[in-house]
Amino acid sequence: MTTAPSTPGEVRERLARLQSQDLPVHTGRTLAYVYDSGLEEVDRVAREAVAAFAGSNGLDPTAFPSLLQMENDLVAAGLRLLDAPDGAVGTVTSGGTESCLLAVQSARDSRPDVVGPRMVLPDTAHPAFHKAAHYFGVEMVVVPTAEDHRADPAAMAAAIDDRTVLVVVSAPSYAHGVVDPVPAVAAAAAARGVRCHVDACIGGWVLGYAARLGREVPPWSFAVEGVTSVSVDLHKYGYAPKGTSLLLHRSSAHRRPQLFSSARWPGYTMLNSTLQSTKSGGPLAGAWSVVQLLGDEGYERLTAQALEATDRVAEAVGSMPGLRVVAPPDATLLALGTDDDLDPFTLCDEMAARGWHVQPQLSYAGTPATVHLSFSAATNAHVEELVAALRASVAAARAFGPVRVDPGVAEVIAALDPAGLGDDDLDALLVAAGLAGGGDAAGGAIALPERMADVNAMLDLATPQMREALMVAFLDRLCRPSS
Repeated sequence: MTTAPSTPGEVRERLARLQSQDLPVHTGRTLAYVYDSGLEEVDRVAREAVAAFAGSNGLDPTAFPSLLQMENDLVAAGLRLLDAPDGAVGTVTSGGTESCLLAVQSARDSRPDVVGPRMVLPDTAHPAFHKAAHYFGVEMVVVPTAEDHRADPAAMAAAIDDRTVLVVVSAPSYAHGVVDPVPAVAAAAAARGVRCHVDACIGGWVLGYAARLGREVPPWSFAVEGVTSVSVDLHKYGYAPKGTSLLLHRSSAHRRPQLFSSARWPGYTMLNSTLQSTKSGGPLAGAWSVVQLLGDEGYERLTAQALEATDRVAEAVGSMPGLRVVAPPDATLLALGTDDDLDPFTLCDEMAARGWHVQPQLSYAGTPATVHLSFSAATNAHVEELVAALRASVAAARAFGPVRVDPGVAEVIAALDPAGLGDDDLDALLVAAGLAGGGDAAGGAIALPERMADVNAMLDLATPQMREALMVAFLDRLCRPSS
C-alpha cells in the first residue's frame, strides 16, 4: 500500500476497485453474511447517520448524551418486542458475538462462589459461546440435540450441576433454523437457580414481528419464565448497518456483573458496559435511524416478505430430486440436505456460478453436510430467479457427480492430529487442500480456486480440531501485508 498522498478521487477509485471483488450486499442474492431490506431509503438514511456520528465516542455517555438517548431508545424497542417485564434493561453491543460473550461473562461473574464455572449448551449453539468459554475460562458442557435438531430438554436438565452458571438455547439455531424448546430448558435452569440465555441474534427481530403477523411461533422471549437474558442483532433483521446488537437482561441485577469500572490508576475512572471502551457512535446512530424510519409497520412488512421468501423456496425444494429441507423453518433460515448422488459442495459452486451465494455447512457428529440459506426481505422479489437457479444447479451438480477424495488421502486426513503438526506441516496441508499456492509452502500466496467443492470435501473428512487448525493457519497466512 502506498504511503504517498492521494487525491480524494484516487481514493474513491481504489475503494470502488476493492469493493468490486466483494459479494453483493444488495439485490438479495447473498444468502449469508448480509441482510438486505431492499429499500434504498433505509440504506441512505443509515449511511447519513453513520457518517454524522462517526466521530462521536461512546466511551463516556455524559460527554455524548445523544448516544445515550439513542441506546436507551433501541433497548426500549427491543424490550417491547421481546415481552420484557418492567425493570428489564439492556445494552447495545458491536454484534452478536459480543452480546453472547457478555452474557457468559456476566453469568460467570454473578457467581463468584463457583470454582470452575460451567455452561450447558446444545451442540447447535453458536460458536460465539465456544469463544466465550475460551476467553473467560467457563467450561462447556455440550449436549447432543434431538432428532429434530432442537435442544433435548431432559438431557440439558441432566447436565446442570452445582458448577453450572448458565444454560444456553437458540431462537433459532443458525445451522438448521429451528427454535429450541425454551420453556422446558428455562424451567430446568430456574429450578437449579441458574441463568438461561436465549441466543436470538439472528431470529429475534423476525420472531417478534412474525408473532404479530399471526404466524405460529414457539415461545422463546422474556414471556417465558426462567429466561434471564436474550441477545438479538439489529444488523441482521433489524436491517441496520454493521455492527449493532442488543443484549437484554430481565433486571438490572442480572446486568450489573456485566458492567466494568476501574479507578486504580492516576487517569480517568474507566466505566464500560461492553468489551469496548472507545467506540464510534456511527453504527448506533445508523441503527437508531433505521428503527425510527421503519417502525413496527415497516418491520412487519419486511418480516412478512422474508418469511414468504423462505416458505416459497422451502416448498419449491420439495420438487427437486435429491434435495430436501432438513427441518421445517421456524424463521427465515433453511438448511438443505442432499442424497448420495447430489454433492452439497458442488451445489454451492453451481449456485455461485449463477450469481447466488449460499453457504456450505460441513458434516458434524454424524450429521451430513448441508447447504445454508438466510433469506432477507429483498430476496422475496427474486424468488423465481432463485428457484430457477437452484433447480439448474441441482441438475448440474447431479450430472457432475459427487466429489471423490482419494481413499489414501482420506485415510491420512482422518488420522491427522493437529497437536503434532508444526507451521511447515500446516502450510503444506494448506497447499494440498487447495487453500494456498504451490511452490515454497511458507511463502506461497493464498490462492483460492474458483470452485471450492474439492476443498470442502477434503475439509469434511477432517476432525473438527483439524479443521480449526487449518482455518487458523489459513487466516494467519491470509492476514499478512504484501511486500
